[in-house]
Amino acid sequence: MSQRHVPVMLQRCLDLLAPALERPGGADSTEGPGPVVVDCTLGLGGHSEALLTRFPAARLVALDRDTEALRLSRERLAPFGDRATLVHAVYDELPDVLDRLGIPAVQGVLFDLGVSSMQLDEADRGFAYAQDAPLDMRMDQTTGLGAAEVLNTYPPGELVRILRAYGEEKQAKRIVAAIVREREKEPFTNSARLVELIRDALPQAAKRTGGNPAKRTFQALRIEVNGELTVLERAIPAAVKALAVGGRIAVLSYHSLEDRLVKQVLAEGAASTAPPGLPVIPERYQPRLKLLTRGAELPSEEEVAENRRAAPARLRGAERIREDVR
Repeated sequence: MSQRHVPVMLQRCLDLLAPALERPGGADSTEGPGPVVVDCTLGLGGHSEALLTRFPAARLVALDRDTEALRLSRERLAPFGDRATLVHAVYDELPDVLDRLGIPAVQGVLFDLGVSSMQLDEADRGFAYAQDAPLDMRMDQTTGLGAAEVLNTYPPGELVRILRAYGEEKQAKRIVAAIVREREKEPFTNSARLVELIRDALPQAAKRTGGNPAKRTFQALRIEVNGELTVLERAIPAAVKALAVGGRIAVLSYHSLEDRLVKQVLAEGAASTAPPGLPVIPERYQPRLKLLTRGAELPSEEEVAENRRAAPARLRGAERIREDVR
């Protein structure tokens, strides 16, 4: 399992979180409970394993909606005993999870967004357009509509909106018209038929740029099936709110829609909310966050050469510098 899964920008994520997880009560202290770090996207557990190894006094809370990922990671993290608490949850459920565990605030939060290596590598999950598989794409296979149901039942206008909004697909109308024609003949079940339809529907000029022409449609369907952006809109502010003063958040995103949302939440937290012209800014208007990255940091050329899945990664980080003041 660990051979299949190479955590993206691992060292940089650990370094960003280190000052919060090595502070008093952390690795070098025997006083009080150690710091709590939350891995909101456990996946195959690569980042979580590294966090527990590097910060030996830290306690980990790890969330994932994928039951198979939880099973595999539970085996991987078993040597750490009760330092690791694994929870079947979507990451916008973080406040409820912490409340149930009796944890009022945490010192670190990590998000590694997008599709996990396991979900891409297991053909029958239907995430990868390069291999034929059932059109599922659910990260949690115990609930919700799969991609086939979305393709076969959504009104054409809604499909166009999804492809444009979530896939930034300029040819959305053309692709959806072909989908609607084809689903009337026979419902969609497998990915290969959809990939072929997209290839046939696109003009030649559109096929010459941006890699596989099905990439944007598959991304859009995956985001819709899993409600990814809606969940993320709730999850990032909730994670910031869960941070203790001095706590840090690191977020890896893999497409512009995710990164834009993360950037907006962190930038708002790092800005003053004072009305213009105040000679002295009261504490309640002062920034809650300090940005730790200049823009979004990118993986090194060496990392991309070793792990092609790191190529689109964008990393942003911030530190909580004051409590909310009512």
